[in-house]
Amino acid sequence: MKNFLFLSLLFSTTLFFVSCDRDDHDDHDHDEYDYHAHIHSPDATAKALGDTIHIEVDFESEAGAAVDHVNVRIYNADDNTEVYSQPQDAHIHEESGAYEWHDNLILSTDNGFSANTNWVIEAKVWGHEDGEGEVSETLQFSITE
Repeated sequence: MKNFLFLSLLFSTTLFFVSCDRDDHDDHDHDEYDYHAHIHSPDATAKALGDTIHIEVDFESEAGAAVDHVNVRIYNADDNTEVYSQPQDAHIHEESGAYEWHDNLILSTDNGFSANTNWVIEAKVWGHEDGEGEVSETLQFSITE
């Protein structure tokens, strides 16, 4: 009986320490920053070659942390060819915990776009170190002739 109680106590103690040690750093980073990226424009409706789209993305930290780095990029869904990546310097360090990105872009062959293709807009936000608390949102749209 003593052995059974001892083994139960040993097992419970081990389980306690193992569960306490399971602090996943990625989860911790996400909680610390609680970043969000919201793509408001463009939407997922089909576009035509020659259209001008307005890009509007909000980045925020619901934990009140600084928004250190952001990136908005557009790439071909089939072959990952990137045609847009802004801002040029991703390190914006916005202390208020919120940042907006706005831009207008012509969907033209001069800008790398092609008709009858699916495109992805990706908005990404992360902390001071590369990948720290990183969160991204994507939206897919197509371009017709």
